[in-house]
Amino acid sequence: MTFKTEKIISLPKILDKRGNLSFFENDKQIPFKIKRTYLINNVPGGEERGGHAFKKSQEFIIALSGSFDVVLSDGEKEIIYSLNRSYQGLYVPNMLWRRLENFSTNSLVLITSSIAYDDNDYIRDFIDFKTLRNEEK
Repeated sequence: MTFKTEKIISLPKILDKRGNLSFFENDKQIPFKIKRTYLINNVPGGEERGGHAFKKSQEFIIALSGSFDVVLSDGEKEIIYSLNRSYQGLYVPNMLWRRLENFSTNSLVLITSSIAYDDNDYIRDFIDFKTLRNEEK
């Protein structure tokens, strides 16, 4: 089941006996130009990250090391994506609630965003998010 907007994207993987190489580029593997990149690491056991939605920002989320789950919600149902391969990432469009959970030890998360940081782009209250989603319908 999907919301028909998010998707797992497999990145090119160049196999080499010295080690594999994967990459992604603006408007090629991911459907937006990258304006911001950030990392999440050293998440203590049992903790969550995220717990918000974006009005405009689109994201591409990759498990560079370890594993974690990305839980997406449209305000009515949830879908869980388990990320654990550095050559696959999850494209998350705007207006989906997201949280990251179930981090393995030494997980390293890479997230790219379609806009620069803007605190006004965040929707941090789930009830507000559901109200905005319903206004879009």
